[in-house]
Amino acid sequence: MLKVTYTESGLHLECLKESLEDWITVRVLLALRTGHRLMLEASTASILLPVRSLDDAALEVAILQEDSGVMSLSICDADHMEVCISGTWVTSNSEEEGIFMAQLHAPTEQILFQLWQTAHRQISPLRR
Repeated sequence: MLKVTYTESGLHLECLKESLEDWITVRVLLALRTGHRLMLEASTASILLPVRSLDDAALEVAILQEDSGVMSLSICDADHMEVCISGTWVTSNSEEEGIFMAQLHAPTEQILFQLWQTAHRQISPLRR
């Protein structure tokens, strides 16, 4: 499962072994037991990636292997491409911070994660 965490400072991607249903079940039980608000909503997430870090062929094959409409790829400008993914938005408030979860095929998740890591290393001057 692909987990995209959105915060004020940006986004963070993770690949998790558990299923979307199992992860959401645990979150719902935790919210019920602690009395905290939990909001779930069908949604889409966009991940902006530099074109120079993309392996276009691998990403296009991965997109074709997913169910129709789950993922799309679009060109933003000469330097960036956007990957749009359908999934579930999870938050405890109506603010901008939250978590986006998507159940994709494992190879697709790995490709996206590796592309994001490569792009993140290229963007951040603090990383070595």
